[in-house]
Amino acid sequence: MKNEADAVRSLAVSWSDPRTLADAARSMPGIEFLRAIRDGRLPPPPIAQLMGFSLVEVEAGYAVFECVPGEQHYNPIGVVHGGLAMTLLDSAMGCCVQSRMPDKAGYTTLEAKTNLVRPITATTGKLRAIGKVLHVGSRIATAEGRIEDAAGKLYAHATTTCIVLGGS
Repeated sequence: MKNEADAVRSLAVSWSDPRTLADAARSMPGIEFLRAIRDGRLPPPPIAQLMGFSLVEVEAGYAVFECVPGEQHYNPIGVVHGGLAMTLLDSAMGCCVQSRMPDKAGYTTLEAKTNLVRPITATTGKLRAIGKVLHVGSRIATAEGRIEDAAGKLYAHATTTCIVLGGS
């Protein structure tokens, strides 16, 4: 006989055609593109829908995502998989770089280094992933990120190097 704790959980995920975002990204300055996503004028990217996070703040060189971790993010040892933190940090750091990209320019991550400093669980509460640009050059950009809870307690931090693509 199964107990209540063994009950199967489910999660429905839906998303918009990602081509809409890709087309918009190629036709707008980075900050305008990100503000359109934040403000709901463009749909969120599929990864945000799948993992349950959203862009809540964006300024030039700065981006913040929020997420409430849940059981659906758990790994086999009963805590949130580090991939959630890494994805949040990659998104925040990448988008803070994107916020500095001019029309027709883009970026992609070359490398990232993440430090997970405490476990995340379904009881942690809302987390904020904050990305800040350190440097934007003609070919390379760097940024740093941190994940913290509502009280400012640090859960993870990271750095990234991105390559700048294209441009006017």
